[in-house]
Amino acid sequence: MGKRHNMKSSTGVEITQLTEKFTFNPKEGIDNPVMVTTEDADSVLTPSPHLCVLKRDEGQSYGFNLRVERGRQGHIIRNVVSGGVAGCSGLQEGDRLLEVNNCFVEDVPHPEVAGKIRLSGNQLCLLVLNGEEYEQAVSRGEDLQSLVRAHKGEGFRPPRLCHITRDPASGLGINFTPVEGEKGRFSVSLAAGGAAERAGVCKGDHLVWINGATVSDLTHSALSRMMKKCGNQITILVIDGESEKNCLRQRRPILPAMAVPHNLPHRARRLHLVSEGEGYGFLLRLEKAPSGCKSHVLRAMESGSPAEKAGMKDGELLLEVNGESVESLKHEEIVDRVRQSGEQISLTTITLVGLEFNTQLGLSPLLFCEDVAAERAKESCISASNAEQAPQKDMDDSSKPRNCTVQKGPLGFGFNLDSVPQGPGIFISQVAFGGSGQRAGLCVGDAVMEVDGQNVEDKYLEDVIMLVEEGGHFISLVVMHKNSYKMKREQTDTPTKDIPDSEEEENNEISCL
Repeated sequence: MGKRHNMKSSTGVEITQLTEKFTFNPKEGIDNPVMVTTEDADSVLTPSPHLCVLKRDEGQSYGFNLRVERGRQGHIIRNVVSGGVAGCSGLQEGDRLLEVNNCFVEDVPHPEVAGKIRLSGNQLCLLVLNGEEYEQAVSRGEDLQSLVRAHKGEGFRPPRLCHITRDPASGLGINFTPVEGEKGRFSVSLAAGGAAERAGVCKGDHLVWINGATVSDLTHSALSRMMKKCGNQITILVIDGESEKNCLRQRRPILPAMAVPHNLPHRARRLHLVSEGEGYGFLLRLEKAPSGCKSHVLRAMESGSPAEKAGMKDGELLLEVNGESVESLKHEEIVDRVRQSGEQISLTTITLVGLEFNTQLGLSPLLFCEDVAAERAKESCISASNAEQAPQKDMDDSSKPRNCTVQKGPLGFGFNLDSVPQGPGIFISQVAFGGSGQRAGLCVGDAVMEVDGQNVEDKYLEDVIMLVEEGGHFISLVVMHKNSYKMKREQTDTPTKDIPDSEEEENNEISCL
């Protein structure tokens, strides 16, 4: 006969539970079924992500689909082609995608994840979790990002893509030395304060890639000859030695698509235009370059127009409209997309020289796109920070709220929000390195005061997250340094929540837009 136990849950709902009455039998010992059932219920296997490295030939498909399905969480791998690139890499039907090229994508919108895969080129590094393990982990409330960090190991830092311009006096300021006993691996030595160090190369770095060539395929003499022919500039991919060992141990490739850019001379720019009722104030022309290639070129920005205010420059090439590539679109199709966008539009542009620079390196010009609005906001924050060093008048500028405009990119908005449990008071808990949030000037620990003009100081975390998600591709945040925010709340006699310290066809075709 079983015993009946009545208990109250934390939500106040009465739970009735039956347990089996058990009398110990020494002959049965530890094989008693009740004891075995209890032990099995407490043992939970830790989910184990697995790494899939996909390499394809030019024009070849990876051989899988990525889907978001109603009623199911995560980015789901579907339609894996048997014998295809994905299938041979170990990718399986139903796997959930956790990382693309070392970037955590669980909370990134599906179109941006798909875009990140497309920008990778012909080599792709995916970290996935078996579908069943994923669903069990989610049901247990496990932190998937912590799971990924544990899989990669502590201390991993992303590679850096550094562009070095020769100094007239000291040259490039860098030399490469073969790592003893390890073919195709080279350590760097730097001239203190030289061009390479100023370009972001660090002591202890190892060379991965130079001007589009992977150095694992080069001998030291071939690398030396390449250096002599490079002229006044080189672009290199480097990573610290410990992170390189980590990658080699896990057989994880080190790709430019994983890198943080340093000192790149040419980058695509994302412009945000807001119409003032009479169009955007620029011309779009289909023009033929000296090479014979045709491009959609931005021309004739009107003075004071939305185009000029957004930072558009005459002669730039159009790459995207609202995140959609225009490479395969006809002139009239692009014009239709611009005119149908309403009062706001996002355009991605690059100079002709910039396009040629990326093409020579074998990189997509969209890989390291910078957000003009975010860069302006960052410059404003830097100006405010510099003003703190001036003699104080009323209060330090650090005590003033900052308005940060953030646009979604490959890392989403590039920041996480958190709050004190069970209460209002929202703060920035994490800022992705090199992401949109960092470029906009957000700092870990900043208190969030407003989202798109709406005060959120007394709102709960889930309400603020919903506001951010509903904000579209651009959000405006008003934030304040955590210490200044605490003082502000104390001065207004409002209880404060502790904010923890912490560590995106012909030549005569022309349209006015």
